[in-house]
Amino acid sequence: MCLQCLVLLYAEAFVNVLSGALTLAILITSLSSWVPLRLPWGLGSFCYQVSEIVLRPIRRVLPPASGIDYSPLVGILAVQTVTYVVLRLLPPIV
Repeated sequence: MCLQCLVLLYAEAFVNVLSGALTLAILITSLSSWVPLRLPWGLGSFCYQVSEIVLRPIRRVLPPASGIDYSPLVGILAVQTVTYVVLRLLPPIV
């Protein structure tokens, strides 16, 4: 396998893992707002800080409707859309 193929393979895997981790952080943050979770080793605050990078700009544009915050849903859709676009921009592995 050529070096360029390996770099593309690792880039694709990195984008997928990063997208999955960000989606998981958003899910954990939104679930912890409904049910109090005590995650070990400060994972709760880490997930909150990571997800706020995506959710804070969305909350500025999209205010809560009838007391429901739709920013996690929009954030997950945005992360998945950006992931799809980035993966399609990578050249195919031959």
